[in-house]
Amino acid sequence: MDLKDYIRDIKDFPKPGIVFKDICPLLADPDALRYSAEQLSKGWEGVTKVVGIESRGFMFGILVAQNLGLPFIPARKPGKLPAETVSQSYSLEYGEDTLEIHKDALNADDNVLIVDDLLATGGTLRASCDLVEKCGAKLAGCALVIELSFLEARAKFADTKVLSLLTY
Repeated sequence: MDLKDYIRDIKDFPKPGIVFKDICPLLADPDALRYSAEQLSKGWEGVTKVVGIESRGFMFGILVAQNLGLPFIPARKPGKLPAETVSQSYSLEYGEDTLEIHKDALNADDNVLIVDDLLATGGTLRASCDLVEKCGAKLAGCALVIELSFLEARAKFADTKVLSLLTY
């Protein structure tokens, strides 16, 4: 199955000059969604937990966790999780943002797979990797649906296993 058939380009979104890679057609097709989740789940022996990044990483992360028979841990924006959290701030093009996970979600015995829909500049994914390690867990790697290779974010993950189903 060619997953590129299920990715729609939206020009000038969210601002002029950007070509947004829309995953909604993939999400709307049960076979394409199932196939993508199966592909994201392959090759992660020894993983104990799956972390999904808010918000589109939740969609794929939950499916991967289910395929692997593992717990799913959400990495959320500040103020969204009800119990005590650990946070990691990171820089954006114009400002800063933060991700949080529950303090009791990960420990030193965990080997964590991070799942998201897109690797662009790498800031959010790098912060998620740092957050996992800040919790004392080991990072097994990252599984992504799309990688925008022309932005060269993979260089931020030289020592990390990164699986991308589609590369643009």
